[in-house]
Amino acid sequence: MTAPALIRLRGIVEQSAVALTDADGRFHKNQLTDAVREQLARDDLDPGIRAAALDTLAQSLVTGFGEHRNPRRRRNGSLFHPQDILKLGNGIWVWMDRATDSDVLQWSRLSRRNRARVDQADSEIQEYADQRADAFRAYPDIVYLGELERVAFDWTETAAGQAHLPGL
Repeated sequence: MTAPALIRLRGIVEQSAVALTDADGRFHKNQLTDAVREQLARDDLDPGIRAAALDTLAQSLVTGFGEHRNPRRRRNGSLFHPQDILKLGNGIWVWMDRATDSDVLQWSRLSRRNRARVDQADSEIQEYADQRADAFRAYPDIVYLGELERVAFDWTETAAGQAHLPGL
């Protein structure tokens, strides 16, 4: 998938999201999915964009397949099911039925590393949310997070290094 095609696909999603956004800044994921599907089904869609969309769809389906086959505790108390998949890193997957002792060890190590990353990300989210909740209490006249960020935390477009979303 080429970078320009991926950028265009993301643009289609963003434009659709902006078009669906209500006055309160909200939009529904299912409506966004429907709107993006309509854009991708157009007959005049560039073939490169269509190919990138198919690549993205295939990647999503494979990821979903892997998630569905993640080992999980069964009624018998075991994580084992022969048709489940252990993800070993670097895109290598192995059916549980054919996993070796080193596969199980690698899967365990990867799981522990991933858990540490998830825990760290959650800690950052909790800290951020706690700080913003305190700031909302300190600035009771501020209703929206965007304004709070600008007033209480000196957020600017240049500091963020990201372009403003059109239409918001």
